[in-house]
Amino acid sequence: MTALVIVVVAVIVVAVIVGLVVTTRRRAQMKARRQAEEHRTTARATQLEAEHQKAQADELAAQAKQAQLAAERQRLESADKQAEADDLSARADDIDPDVRAGQ
Repeated sequence: MTALVIVVVAVIVVAVIVGLVVTTRRRAQMKARRQAEEHRTTARATQLEAEHQKAQADELAAQAKQAQLAAERQRLESADKQAEADDLSARADDIDPDVRAGQ
């Protein structure tokens, strides 16, 4: 009878130990899963922020390019206007009898 009690107690003790080990492993796995999910969430947020910053940089670059093209266009128009003004001034000098007489 005593041997039976010892065996039953030993089985109960082993079952409790196995239960504790299983519970501890499950908790560790759950903790690891939570940490992994937190990392994934942080990674997604970081990725979205990176994409947002890239879009802003692309937009700034496009605006800078547009401003550069507008400045170049204005520079060309200015040169055309200057040439036109020079031509008109030369024609006026050719037509003006006072300028011709002074030559």
